[in-house]
Amino acid sequence: MTSTNQPRIAIVTGGGNGIGRATALKFAEAGYAVAVWDLAEQAAEEVVSAITAAGGVAIARKVDVSKPEDCVAGVAAVLERFGRIDVLINNAGVVRDGQLVKVKDGQVVGQMSADQFQFVLDVCLKGVFNCTQAVVPTMIAQKYGRIVSTSSVVALYGNFGQTNYVAAKAGVVGMTRVWARELGRYGITANAVAPGFIATDMVKSIPEKVYNALIEHTPVGRAGQPDDIARAYLFLADDKSSFINGAILSVDGGSVIGT
Repeated sequence: MTSTNQPRIAIVTGGGNGIGRATALKFAEAGYAVAVWDLAEQAAEEVVSAITAAGGVAIARKVDVSKPEDCVAGVAAVLERFGRIDVLINNAGVVRDGQLVKVKDGQVVGQMSADQFQFVLDVCLKGVFNCTQAVVPTMIAQKYGRIVSTSSVVALYGNFGQTNYVAAKAGVVGMTRVWARELGRYGITANAVAPGFIATDMVKSIPEKVYNALIEHTPVGRAGQPDDIARAYLFLADDKSSFINGAILSVDGGSVIGT
C-alpha cells in the first residue's frame, strides 16, 4: 500500500452497501484507515463494525454527497480524527431509469421526468464534484492524493433508458480528465473505474431473461462481483500507481469488445 509506516487514510462514499461496502472492507484489509460515508447511516456503522472486528480502523458518517456542506463537514471530521486524507473513492451512485420519451402505437405515452434526471445528476455527477472539491485542498497541502471515481461502461457506449445515468457517468469521465491535468503537479492523481455488469442488490430485480442475456454478452461468462471493482480501486489508489493519471479503467469482463 505505502512505503511509510503510517497507514493511508481513505474515504469511501456510498460505503454502506454493494461495491462501496466491498471497497471499504478491501481497503481496511490492505491496511488503510477508512472513513465510510453513506446516506444510510446504519449501513455505514455496520461496515465499520465489521472492519473493527477484524482489527482494522474505520469511522462512519452520514453524508449526502449532493450537498456541498455535508461533504465539507465530512472532510473536517476525517481530518479531526486522522489528520490527513490520502484517498477519495467517489463510489456513491443511484439510478432512476426511464426513456427520454416512451412511445406506444406511435404515440408518446410517457417520458423521463425532470426530477428523475436531476436526482441522478445530483448524486452521480454533482456528488463527485462536491466530494472532490472538499478533499482537494488537503491533498494539495500535503502534496499527495489519489482520487478514484466511479464511471460506467454505459458512459462510453450508452444504454437504453438511462439518459440521466449515462449523462452523469460521462460527466465523471470528463471531470476526471480535467482534474488529472489540474492536480497532477501537486502529487495528486485522478482516475476513474468504469464497471460493467456487477452483481449487486441493484441488479437483483432484473428479469432472469435479461440477466442471462447480459451474462451471454460478457466474454468471461459471469457477472462481475463487488470485489472485482474494489480491487481496481485499490490498485489505482496505491503509491505504485503514481504514473497512472487521467485513465478510465473498464472492469467489465470484456463485455464492450466489439460494441
